[in-house]
Amino acid sequence: MPARRLPPLRSLEAFVRIARLGSAKAAAEELALSPSALSRRLSALEDFTGKKLFSRKHQAMGLTEDGHSLYEAVAPILDELAEKIGNQMADSKIMRLRLGVMPLFGGQRLVPRLPELRKIYPTLHIDIDSSPHPMPRLGDTLDAAITLSDDPDPRLHCVRLDHNRVHAIASRELAEKLGDTPDPALLAKQSFMIHSEMELSFDAWRRATGMDARYEPTIDHFDSGPLMMEAAAQGLGIAIMHGDHLARSNDDRIAQVFDLNVESPYSYWFVCKPRALESRPVRIFHDWLVSAGL
Repeated sequence: MPARRLPPLRSLEAFVRIARLGSAKAAAEELALSPSALSRRLSALEDFTGKKLFSRKHQAMGLTEDGHSLYEAVAPILDELAEKIGNQMADSKIMRLRLGVMPLFGGQRLVPRLPELRKIYPTLHIDIDSSPHPMPRLGDTLDAAITLSDDPDPRLHCVRLDHNRVHAIASRELAEKLGDTPDPALLAKQSFMIHSEMELSFDAWRRATGMDARYEPTIDHFDSGPLMMEAAAQGLGIAIMHGDHLARSNDDRIAQVFDLNVESPYSYWFVCKPRALESRPVRIFHDWLVSAGL
């Protein structure tokens, strides 16, 4: 009986990346391909299967019913294959963890404590990736991640690392100008800096100040916490952030705006696929992180 033909592995890899990221552009960047090269790989797979795998809407790409069925069938197998090949190639004396970390958590909380972990496990090495949207890449280019979320995917293994408060941070000069008591009319004249993926933090803070729908302040969106803090220090506006960012910054140029107790909708979470905990590097880091109380 003749052997069944298999589709090109590169086409399957492109398919899985697009499915996880929801964007052909993002997948092309991950794979270091041109958009046309990625399109050719996907077209080859659709020709092979005889099915349309994605529906395209503007810049986003969603799986069709056939695409979803194929993804559920092949993605776990490709993840397992990548892990087994990696184990064969890795130096047995070195353990390696591919970790996604948000920049502020990495700079303020994780990296300063990593020497403790290195002393305990000197052969554990960590590749740190601070690019956004780590969760779709779990099991692919990342083994685990530390991310901010209001509602992490229940299919993942998730460990909540903290409970945060929302703080408004500004230059000392602006904080003094605004005084100790929120004035909604004065606040509405200010520029606010909000992380593009954490709009709910600002909603919670503005409710606490009485700045309701009648007031429409200017909002600038950032995708980087460190840049937001620097912009606040330079007097460009009020940054809406977690309280521990200010406490850990040791930056005399900035101060908290008002003494408000506002619970954040977001927390830091350690996340990974459940099967990733079978990997020794992931299990070691997970157990250390939980016990270290970062």
